[in-house]
Amino acid sequence: MDYAIIRLGGKQYRVREGETLVVDRVKADEGKTFQPDVLLGDAAVTVKVVAHERGPKIRIGKYKRRTGYKRHNGFRAATSRLEISLGGAKKAAPAPKKAAEPKAAEPKIEPAAATEAPPAEDHVKGMPKDYEGMTVAQVSEGAKGWNKPMLEAALAYEQAHAARKGAIAALESALKAKEA
Repeated sequence: MDYAIIRLGGKQYRVREGETLVVDRVKADEGKTFQPDVLLGDAAVTVKVVAHERGPKIRIGKYKRRTGYKRHNGFRAATSRLEISLGGAKKAAPAPKKAAEPKAAEPKIEPAAATEAPPAEDHVKGMPKDYEGMTVAQVSEGAKGWNKPMLEAALAYEQAHAARKGAIAALESALKAKEA
């Protein structure tokens, strides 16, 4: 679990590593660290008090009509800015070993990456550079400047492989414009 739920000042907060949190004023001085109650999570949570601040001003107004009664008041909450750090846990240590096992399986994935290389071999001669990675919008923009053999090669590739309706339509309209 990459987060923990802690209790501070009667409220609960979901925290992550390196997160900065603004809470009601805590009793610890600036620069000091402490460990709050951890309600959920395996990690030991350490909190560092970065600064004591005051929240935004809240304006309060009371008014009663036809009596001349008006009262105004303001309030700024006392807050503390905290920096969270999650310590290691006993249960978290076996997790990296499990993560190491799939890494050993990654070379098995490499032959699959080799199967991705043949589409580059399927590159139709005369087709625009990096056409396989283009989006439909890029194809429709680029088709305006391509010559007729490039457009025909791209259209042949599109019909054989991707079959994107927008790209096919853009290539066909560009071919008609070249013929006219």
